[in-house]
Parts: sequence; C-alpha cells; structure tokens
Amino acid sequence: MPINNDDVEKIAHLARLGISPDRLETYTKNLSGILELVEQMNEVDTSGVAPMAHPRDTKLRLRDDVVSEHNERDKFIKLAPASENGLFLVPKVLD
Repeated sequence: MPINNDDVEKIAHLARLGISPDRLETYTKNLSGILELVEQMNEVDTSGVAPMAHPRDTKLRLRDDVVSEHNERDKFIKLAPASENGLFLVPKVLD
C-alpha cells in the first residue's frame, strides 16, 4: 500500500508533527516501506501456529521471606530534620 506525499502531510498534521519539506520524501519512502512489510506479514498463513504463552502462565521462582536488613529506624529518625511519634515530618506540598 504505497502512500504519497499528501498522505504523509495529512498524517503529520493529524499527529501534530512538523515535517520539513526537504524530509517529506524520506518520510514517504519509510512509511511506504513499513506498510509494505505489514502487508507481507498479513499474507503469512498462521493457521497452524499455536498462540504464544501468556506471561501469567509462568510460575515465578520465589525466595524465602527472610529479614536481610537490620531495623535502624531510630538511628534515621534521629538524623531527620523533623519527626513526630516515630514518623518523618515533611513540608506540605499540596493544599
């Protein structure tokens, strides 16, 4: 499905893209090539091809849920510029 320069200008306008006139021919050639490739792929008979597996069908390897870091909350609370009841206080950013 070859396209012409007018088609590319219309597509660029709809996509709100600015294409310089000296690059228009290059874009037309590249888009035509992409559409030709899609047409070739549509012609391939895939009736005997099984669908690909979905990622959710895969079992994940899980690790043991063990503590790997020591609780240093008190140390970090002491370093914080402001805290209250063991929580960090931060400046209000939204009204």
